[in-house]
Amino acid sequence: MSQAETVPRAPRRLWSLGLLRSEIGTTFRRWRTLALLAVLAGVPVLVGVAVKIETGSRGPGGGDGGPAFISQVTNNGLFLVFTSLAVTLPFFLPMAIGVIAGDAIAGEANAGTLRYLLVAPAGRTRLLLAKYATSMAFCLVGTLVVALSALATGAALFPLGKVTLLSGTSISFGEGLLRALAIAAVVALSLLGVAALGLFISTLTNSGIAAMATTVGLLITVQILDTIPQLHAIQPYLFSHYWLSFADLLRDPVYWDQLQKNLGLQALYAVVFGSAAWARFTTRDITA
Repeated sequence: MSQAETVPRAPRRLWSLGLLRSEIGTTFRRWRTLALLAVLAGVPVLVGVAVKIETGSRGPGGGDGGPAFISQVTNNGLFLVFTSLAVTLPFFLPMAIGVIAGDAIAGEANAGTLRYLLVAPAGRTRLLLAKYATSMAFCLVGTLVVALSALATGAALFPLGKVTLLSGTSISFGEGLLRALAIAAVVALSLLGVAALGLFISTLTNSGIAAMATTVGLLITVQILDTIPQLHAIQPYLFSHYWLSFADLLRDPVYWDQLQKNLGLQALYAVVFGSAAWARFTTRDITA
């Protein structure tokens, strides 16, 4: 009896893996996804060229009056990685995630393929998990694209060497690369809340464009709310509030307090809006 019960489970697990591979492959083959990645890759190049031109026009040390990351770029190209992540995190990266996650379910409904997907033995829960896992994969790939583009641009335009941390401690270039990798991982994890929010919105409509626009609109609204001093009581609960806490990885010793709050908040958003997306999608009447 126990053997008979285990027989159908293996194909279901295999189907889940096949579904995930299919979703990831389909997503990353779309021209829209490639365009978003191209934009993300272009931002570090623009930042690097701008810093190079500004440094050349003002002479050596011309960038010393800027923010901490930018003022260090001319001395060490590795800091272009940190600068580019700081530049893209408030808008470019979340916007790209919002487009991918917002279109996850609504885009299938709009194209008329959602019912076809559910006819296969995937189930609504497995399909939703595959969609969210694909969004998470894009979070990681998008962040790595920014980091790698910034590293290549920084190496081409600026010198590389020992890294002077924000606390004044110097570390080797190799350790600096490891910290850059850790920062990229934290930035990717910082986007999980946006991905869950976008997926939930995607279950509310059959229009992919409406879901993407709503997700990006909410993202902009939250960013504005996070800058209004009178709303300081609610700001620690906004998913974007601790995004730039990754800078604490450039201190010695590392300050973990803000990082832990950031990751905990992203996990909370993922659980809340992931559960809301599951509740909505599993009870929804699929007509498209």
